[in-house]
Amino acid sequence: MQNPKADRVLRALLFLSFVAFLFVIKDSFRERIVEAGDDAPNFTVTTDTGRTITRTDFGGRVLVLNFFASWCEPCIQELPSLDEFARATKDSGVVVLGVSIDKNEGAYKDFVRKFSPAFPTVRDPEANIPTEFGTFMWPETYVIDRTGKVVRKEIGPKNWMDPQLVNSIRAIS
Repeated sequence: MQNPKADRVLRALLFLSFVAFLFVIKDSFRERIVEAGDDAPNFTVTTDTGRTITRTDFGGRVLVLNFFASWCEPCIQELPSLDEFARATKDSGVVVLGVSIDKNEGAYKDFVRKFSPAFPTVRDPEANIPTEFGTFMWPETYVIDRTGKVVRKEIGPKNWMDPQLVNSIRAIS
């Protein structure tokens, strides 16, 4: 014999459980895109020399985090000004870190050898760090202040020696 009241209670509990399940997993369906004003995600990378670097290793300095690839023409166009910017601002509390998404280690090493950037670069072939930032365009650069907040997000190649850009970054360092 059926119990209509028990059936209604069971259906209500199943419905509430389903709603709770959707609420719990909703964030996994939403793509995270970091914008200016957001806290920068933490990350850990290993340099070519085997040194482990985290975002907090740059505490006390402004971090200019640049995502690039050796096969990316706009990245190649941007590199000379970013390199000059790194040299010009290194004594003012600004550090540049380049994160390559190159899957091909040889292409990455050839790129670094050819251009010899004045800033450290690392390879993240699985693009884990750019994914944490919601990056899908190359180059893409985040300026992160001393507290770990993203203060600027630059999509596409920039002239990093533009006086207005240099002064705005120096002003937060």
